[in-house]
Amino acid sequence: MKIIICFVSACFFALTSFSAAAQQQQELAITDTTSVPVLDERPTFHNHNYLYKARLDSIQQMVPLSYNEFVQDYIDIYAGRKDMMGKMLGLSGYYFPIFEKALKSYNIPEEIKYLPIIESSMNPHAVSRVGATGLWQFMFATAKDYGLNMDNFVDERKDPIQASYAAAAYFRDAYEELGDWLLSIAAYNCGMGNVKRAMAKADSRDFWEIRRFLPMETRNYVPAFIAAVYVMNYSDSHQIKIQKSPLLKNTDTIQITRFVSLPSLAEAMGVDVEELWSLNPSYKKKIVNGTELAPKRVILPKVSLASFSNVYRLLNEEELDVDRNIVLASNDGKGRHKPKAKAVASKPGITYHKVSAGQNLSTIANKYNVEVQDLKVWNNLKGSGIVPGQRLKIYPNFEGKRSASHTRG
Repeated sequence: MKIIICFVSACFFALTSFSAAAQQQQELAITDTTSVPVLDERPTFHNHNYLYKARLDSIQQMVPLSYNEFVQDYIDIYAGRKDMMGKMLGLSGYYFPIFEKALKSYNIPEEIKYLPIIESSMNPHAVSRVGATGLWQFMFATAKDYGLNMDNFVDERKDPIQASYAAAAYFRDAYEELGDWLLSIAAYNCGMGNVKRAMAKADSRDFWEIRRFLPMETRNYVPAFIAAVYVMNYSDSHQIKIQKSPLLKNTDTIQITRFVSLPSLAEAMGVDVEELWSLNPSYKKKIVNGTELAPKRVILPKVSLASFSNVYRLLNEEELDVDRNIVLASNDGKGRHKPKAKAVASKPGITYHKVSAGQNLSTIANKYNVEVQDLKVWNNLKGSGIVPGQRLKIYPNFEGKRSASHTRG
């Protein structure tokens, strides 16, 4: 999770992808999506608001909710983003119960559920320029370490349930190693190694003491988290109104043991396919690739019994005609298991994309409906830097230069 965050305007960019810093260190252009604006350090602070401190004290549970100038700066920012925070309040009704259940299973403080607000604006499709993906902004290698699967059909970093359990497991490990929740939150952003080095330099285990030895983005990440907790709990005091969430709370869950397209499933239920996909964002091709040995979970809006009869017919009578070969995504093209030989000549030709000014890997990946990580693997890119005029290979149908990687780290 390693990112060097560049400055962005506090009021221009939506919240996305800040945790990649803990997984991969890359220089980012100013166009990178980021949630937490980097603020200048102030030598003095004469505007303490003791009401804010009292409020933070009143909602503090296991994670220390300190009040200082840095926290105040981010309270001012988030309290001013009324539209965005109103959306977060609406989305929290759907996502927070998922986060809470996962965190509780690992005895992680419930307050950690607020982290995806500054990570991704609670958008499961959020992807940073370096490939950090999902609500919890997992990088590829860390996601693999914590049991998430990425292949040509599924990216479990986008699965709210799976990714939440992986994040909870990370925090379990971080707290066992660091023994402090603020330090664990910092480690989620910049990695445990950076936190330990800062602790050694400061000869302290207090985040606010070691803060000056941490990367700039991490110095701001923790106070931004505390500010998000505050604003979500005291939204009424700042005239922030909850906005209706597009996600339905009244849902059913089924296990599917065959390949089914989400558009067909949506048609059988009489619901909008985008609505159904929003409940199942991890299916990259909008195809559920379930089998008898590995059933796949699908979350459905509650519908009438008549609609369920259509769903039953679809799941038991229709067979989706699709290439069922599972190709595991690769972080660097150097996996231990070589892909099976294929008659590549029979496949459509490779597309070459010429990079234009202002483009980055994320915009190109979206154009061709592929993943940032695919582009990096296909083109042997060690980082995420590309330049105008550079030619990038795009393989059709998610085939091409991939290898299956099961290595950790």
